Amino acid sequence: MKKVLFVASVTRHINTFHIPYLKYFKDNGYEVHVASNGEENIKYCDKHFNIPFERSPFKKNNLKAYKQLKELIKNEEYTIIHCHTPVASALTRLAAKSARRKGTKVFYTAHGFHFYKGAPTKNWLMYYPVEKYLSRYTDTLITINEEDFELAKKKFKTKRIAHTHGVGVDPNRFNFALSDVDKNVIREQFNVSELDFLMMYTAELNNNKNQQMLIDAMKILKNKYPTIKLMLVGDGVLREKFEREIKENFLQNNILLLGYRTDIPELLQIADLYVATSKREGLPINIIEAMISGLPLVVTNCRGQRELVEDGKNGYIVEIGDVNALVQKIINIYSDTRIRDQVVSNAKEKVNDYLLDNVMKEMIEIYDL
Repeated sequence: MKKVLFVASVTRHINTFHIPYLKYFKDNGYEVHVASNGEENIKYCDKHFNIPFERSPFKKNNLKAYKQLKELIKNEEYTIIHCHTPVASALTRLAAKSARRKGTKVFYTAHGFHFYKGAPTKNWLMYYPVEKYLSRYTDTLITINEEDFELAKKKFKTKRIAHTHGVGVDPNRFNFALSDVDKNVIREQFNVSELDFLMMYTAELNNNKNQQMLIDAMKILKNKYPTIKLMLVGDGVLREKFEREIKENFLQNNILLLGYRTDIPELLQIADLYVATSKREGLPINIIEAMISGLPLVVTNCRGQRELVEDGKNGYIVEIGDVNALVQKIINIYSDTRIRDQVVSNAKEKVNDYLLDNVMKEMIEIYDL
């Protein structure tokens, strides 16, 4: 029986983004294996290998992970290996060098290069040489945004470079409408009234996701617009810092830190505006989910986000760090329902390319079983 191996640094990544593709291989007669760090159950997976990947490339455990991965690939003789996430993908391609000479095909999805136009010089010095070197051990490099696709074609010598519209979002999870009564029941759980204007951002709490910009905006908005509230969904290293800052600036009634949640579709239904202030993205699923859910958008001008949002058409784009511009766009949408309705209508038209059925077709063509 043919075998396929999916690899990612953490199991949650597989469960969040790749279950439909595991099912595709299972339906096509493949034995499906996954190598990742984490004990969670994985649907459509015949064998899971818990490999001690670390997100930081300099951790000792990654050497152990490489050795385990190399032995696994040698023993299992895979037809296809598809790797994701930076560290796991680097180790996989090194570990699969011998297997490729025996016919194994290695696919690598870059979920957003760390080097890009406008990236810090250190990113180009650290990450670009590694990716360039590893590209020779990759049969197909898959990019999920146009900027990375064009960059890869110019810089790398991979046999084949492909582009997909992200990893695909299932619209059935988000394409529903709660009644006003149900919305208010959920809002009341967070002390948000039906008269409040609720913004939402789903992301890990870290410097790259840049929730700090939104907190700074709320400091400006809170006195003149006390009914504007912000819901930050996600956990991360900056949580304690944000908690202190929110308390010190008396923003406890204005900013909600909800932590990690599994009810994102329902939370999107109770929001009035989706905001995303990231400094760097591949192709952000959170924005696609908000588009499907019918929310207007205000996002920062970074790769991935500007591919999804056309300024003034299906949302608004502000420069990273321009808090005053962010505040003004929020006020515009808060104050004028006509603007809100127009950008929502345009967003629903643009989202189709990024839905799961379309991206599945793109990936099936790339796999070419």
